[in-house]
Amino acid sequence: MSVFGKLFGGGSKGGKNPSPQEAIQRLRETEEMLAKKQDFLEKKIEQELLTAKKNGTKNKRAALQALKRKKRYEKQLAQIDGTLSTIEFQREALENANTNTEVLKNMGFAAKAMKAAHENMDIDKVDDLMQDITEQQELAQEISDAISRPVGFGEEFDEDELLAELEELEQEELDRNLLEIGGSENVPLPNVPSTSLPAKPAKNKVEEDEEEMENLKAWAMKAM
Repeated sequence: MSVFGKLFGGGSKGGKNPSPQEAIQRLRETEEMLAKKQDFLEKKIEQELLTAKKNGTKNKRAALQALKRKKRYEKQLAQIDGTLSTIEFQREALENANTNTEVLKNMGFAAKAMKAAHENMDIDKVDDLMQDITEQQELAQEISDAISRPVGFGEEFDEDELLAELEELEQEELDRNLLEIGGSENVPLPNVPSTSLPAKPAKNKVEEDEEEMENLKAWAMKAM
């Protein structure tokens, strides 16, 4: 059986194909194995190079054999490098395919769930339901407005008439206040003389005292 046959289960019983996860896991294991092989070959190449340097002047034949082994190891190392590149590319492609498969599977699952959710739904029924909801909301609003509107218990009044009556009452109150203010100020006052009075010079304190004494003497003479 080939290496790839073992990796992908080509010879398994029943012909069952391996899952992407199994194939990816086996590719990773193969990469780890080849990486260890690389380390081994690199160490062998260093050893053969040291052997060739050591026997370069003393044992030419041994030095040549060491260089030949070094060349074989280098060839194997180059082959492993190419194999690793191929396996890495294949693993990445398989991982991408597995991701796409999972994405499509989940999208299909979601689509089936959405279809099942909408299976018993009819667009006409949805429209009717939304219309009923709208009508019920409008009815509820009308009921709320009716409940919140003030109730006169059978008595209806014209609001314009009430406002006019209120204005009359306010005007009567204003007129009453003006009459009260005007009545307190209607006190009879002496008539203002039509002719101008002669200007009287201002008197000083001494003249006022002398005039007052003269008035007292005249009053006393009249009293006798």
